Amino acid sequence: MRAVALTASLIMAALPAVAGPAPLPPEVEAALARGQVPKDALVALVQEVGQPASRLAWQPHQPVNPASLQKLLTTSAALDLLGPAWTWNTPVWIQGEVADGVLKGSLVIKGSGDPKFVIERLWLLLRRVQQLGVREIQGDIVLDRSAFTVPPHNPAAFDNEPYKPSNAGPDALMLNYKSVTYTFTPQPLRGVATVGTDVPLAGVRVDTTVPLLKGPCDDWRGDLRADFTDATRVRFTGGYAASCGERQWPAAYGDPKSYNERVIAGLWRDLGGRLTGRVRDGVAPTVAPTFEVASPSLADTIRDINKFSNNVMAQQLFLTLGATQRGTGSPEQARDVVRQWLVDRFGDNVAGTVVENGSGLSRDSRVTAQLLARVLQAMWAGPAMPELMSSLPVSGIDGTMRRTRNASTGRAHLKTGSLRDVTGIAGYVLAASGKRYVVVGVINHPNAAAARPALEALVQWTAAD
Repeated sequence: MRAVALTASLIMAALPAVAGPAPLPPEVEAALARGQVPKDALVALVQEVGQPASRLAWQPHQPVNPASLQKLLTTSAALDLLGPAWTWNTPVWIQGEVADGVLKGSLVIKGSGDPKFVIERLWLLLRRVQQLGVREIQGDIVLDRSAFTVPPHNPAAFDNEPYKPSNAGPDALMLNYKSVTYTFTPQPLRGVATVGTDVPLAGVRVDTTVPLLKGPCDDWRGDLRADFTDATRVRFTGGYAASCGERQWPAAYGDPKSYNERVIAGLWRDLGGRLTGRVRDGVAPTVAPTFEVASPSLADTIRDINKFSNNVMAQQLFLTLGATQRGTGSPEQARDVVRQWLVDRFGDNVAGTVVENGSGLSRDSRVTAQLLARVLQAMWAGPAMPELMSSLPVSGIDGTMRRTRNASTGRAHLKTGSLRDVTGIAGYVLAASGKRYVVVGVINHPNAAAARPALEALVQWTAAD
């Protein structure tokens, strides 16, 4: 035994020393310096998929604000717990007798948290009601929103921008993201741009034209001088540059509490329907519904969430996890579900993690590069790998990465994240050697935006092996 031990020690002494994790690549350090960001503001981890060893590990256990990288935890947990084919079903009841196109009773719609109940799908729902013989409702349209239990939401609380669609609060019956899209089309012969509104809001008047302006198309939204303060009267008191061509402006509606009522009443009217009662909140019956409307699959839904970093849809999915796994669609239950999923799957790697919501629109959320990498590794090895990977923006091609054109164009599937003082990327990079790597990089610093090239350099370094 002594001879064997001596031989082994001699062999080990003859082998070259195994190097530890590499320091930051010079190009990454240089980009940080140009952005005036210290190295300790960055956390990073690069690891070949399916391999335990890291090619680069820089402060991987330091908790940082992940911004929208939080959506990777939300969508991964949902794929694991619900499955890629999961759908949200919205039941509809036609209560009462229908004769000669008249419903003597109420129409009831119960929300289930569907994140993508856009105007086209609401149109189809109401059209189905008409196909069942209802043209006039001599009663109310009742909306049951009890699937979620959420506190009052202030859309201006996070960044003082209440009209950003991404700041809309969650709702069990989230219709069209509670937003309106205004379309501006120049009419040079008339000297105006016409204003189109894509959702008919009952009781709301919108300016139909704005004067055309000469000059370049710079701050065209600012030039319009929009006034959304009166929820019943949308005004554009400025003008619109003819050089802009046709443009669209999505904006959150100024009175989100009345949005569902206004959009359903307006769309029902546009379909030629009549309503003698009103649109109001209420409770759905316990009997079987007349019909149900199914959402796109979870796999389709997370493509919108991750590729375009849709905060509203992420919050809807987050609360759905609480509703389906704990019976209550509340923020507390949703946080508990995601935390428990992380503990069950990743154990001690969860240390330091703070899950405030599902979107990352938070100043308090925290996660480590190590945990993000572990999640990406686990999803790569799991059955939902194709669905998660295809939901991530492709560098230089689509989503939030479409404008990033460099040596890694088309070779990186990366979720992006950005807030004031935060910028980050996390996902998969296919290197020139054919190896694929998990890459995580997050910067927390007041100059984080200026140091974004450091993350691009990290991706290119990985792509070059």
